[in-house]
Amino acid sequence: MSRHSFNRFFFRIFPVPKFLSPSSFGLDISDESLKFLELVNTKNGIKVGRHGERAIPLGVIEAGKIKDPKKIEDILLLLKKEQGVESVRVSLLEEQVYLFKLKLEKEGLVSIRESIELALEEHIPIQAVDAIFDYEIISQDDKNIELQVATIPKNVIESYLNIFKNSGVAVQSFELEAQAISRAVVKEGDMETYMIMDFGERRTGIFIVSRGVVMFTSTLDMGGVMLTEMIAKNFKVSIEEAEKMKKKFGLQRNIENKEIFAVLLNSVSILRDELMKHFLYWHTHKDNDGKNNPTINKIILCGGDSNLIGLSEYLSISMKSKVEMANAWVNVIEKENYVPDINFKQALLFAATIGLALRDFNNRQ
Repeated sequence: MSRHSFNRFFFRIFPVPKFLSPSSFGLDISDESLKFLELVNTKNGIKVGRHGERAIPLGVIEAGKIKDPKKIEDILLLLKKEQGVESVRVSLLEEQVYLFKLKLEKEGLVSIRESIELALEEHIPIQAVDAIFDYEIISQDDKNIELQVATIPKNVIESYLNIFKNSGVAVQSFELEAQAISRAVVKEGDMETYMIMDFGERRTGIFIVSRGVVMFTSTLDMGGVMLTEMIAKNFKVSIEEAEKMKKKFGLQRNIENKEIFAVLLNSVSILRDELMKHFLYWHTHKDNDGKNNPTINKIILCGGDSNLIGLSEYLSISMKSKVEMANAWVNVIEKENYVPDINFKQALLFAATIGLALRDFNNRQ
């Protein structure tokens, strides 16, 4: 497979001309589920079309690596039959993508791509011949160019492509999940720096976006399921009942909720510590030129379990930083009289799919 350019970590497979794509499908595949969402271009602006979620059995995908291709193919075949999905843009989990900064001197520079390829093996644990990469220019002056490079193992792309080929669904692009989420939750044209936390069922993605480019990603093997299981264990109730208790009480600190608060705090504090570690590292370490990184403006929460009552307030107070829930519709809804049939909280689950689909309608490439 040849190396393809995927602008802003965007691996384009089958580009579709604008006039042939009145709608766009985003497809977010995680270890637990497959989420899809369609954005439709209408005379009254962008509207939400077909959307939904399909469960993926445990063990079929682990940390983004496909263990049982046939089961994923079956899910995609059924999705095509039920929803008529023919062409999609697909996200890749952070665990599959290597990000690093690289500075090149302009003097004697013939080809940026060739220079990156020569430097790849100094920054990633795979051989250059086994990698697909692209880059984004962060800054440049008369002497140097600073790049953010994204690299994906070739076999990862090939394994996904084979599944889609066998299921008869065309892939327009693969993109880093963090970049897709940032396209959804950061207003187009906003060049500020943000930390985004994607709090999912079994994993939490933490990444920093600056000037529209993902500068850092990390994944924590912790999600909302762990909180539910802790409640079930401590109060000796079913998982279903524990989930209801989690949603009802959350991190409210009151007499009625005292015991649940204490149980949840043990896990949430681990999450907070991980956020703080990356937050402090970003602000205390300088770049290759000895310059400070830009200040993180705020922390944005998304993902299905970011709706936990009291979570944003707890993180804001304990981290002494502004924390807010993401608005996944910030780059979609332009008219006040249009209300998608996915509410604000539900949209947090679909942030990546919204960002993927926006790729056809957004000027921010």
